[in-house]
Amino acid sequence: LLMGFLSQVGHEPLPPTVGRNVLGRKVLYLPGFFTYARHIVEVDGKRGLFRGLTPRLISSTLSTITRGSVKKAFPLEDMEHVSNKDDVKTSLRKVVRETSHEMMMQCVSRVVSHPLHVISMRCMVQFVGREVKYSGVFSAIGRIFKEEGILGFFVGLVPHILGDVIFLWCCNLVAHFINTYAVDDNFSQASVIRSYTKFVMGIAVSMLTYPFLLVGDLMAVNNCGLRAGLPPYAPAFTSWIHCWRYLSAQGQLFRGSSLLFRRAPIPAASFPID
Repeated sequence: LLMGFLSQVGHEPLPPTVGRNVLGRKVLYLPGFFTYARHIVEVDGKRGLFRGLTPRLISSTLSTITRGSVKKAFPLEDMEHVSNKDDVKTSLRKVVRETSHEMMMQCVSRVVSHPLHVISMRCMVQFVGREVKYSGVFSAIGRIFKEEGILGFFVGLVPHILGDVIFLWCCNLVAHFINTYAVDDNFSQASVIRSYTKFVMGIAVSMLTYPFLLVGDLMAVNNCGLRAGLPPYAPAFTSWIHCWRYLSAQGQLFRGSSLLFRRAPIPAASFPID
């Protein structure tokens, strides 16, 4: 959790090492998961690996409870799963209906749980500047409310919701069209393939929507008084669109998307390869 977020904000305390890609060419790789984790333990002790865990767990719990409550309050009556016996129009209508219902639950749960997500991000990013501004859930709530007001709890919410919505619709619709037009009913393993299509599409679409997650998380800590959210680590972004454009211009929209085989960004090319 901590390693992933620190790599998102661009905190790279260890120099890259020389390696080779699949073509045998020398490239610079940033430290992987275990090396980064070892560095955190050396600096912060083993407890450092669990920074921000408590508000993150509360956020996940709130999200789960909210989804269940919304589902009970607004049940999808007579919900029928898509069947091979449905015609194309009927099956598409069912997918749209189910996705709309799922989108509503996800958006509400995201709004409810986001304040604790913001607190979790800020607790973690304090590792960069060795700060103790956010030391607990309740004290963090009071500090954010005092310094930023209610809106401070919802910074970064818009890109997160956009990412959720795009993910749901792309994943469900693409999986539906693949199962409808690409999988032949005469194939003996058609049902097995259909059962895994949505899972595979989820992995693929999550990579495409990752920039929304990155921008949302960066906005949660930007210009909040912590070192990692201020220059020279990052500009004081005026909006999430400003943040997106900045990352895009730097070629960093997928920064932190992987903790293994991490290629060093172009500016790091100042390290000698030969």
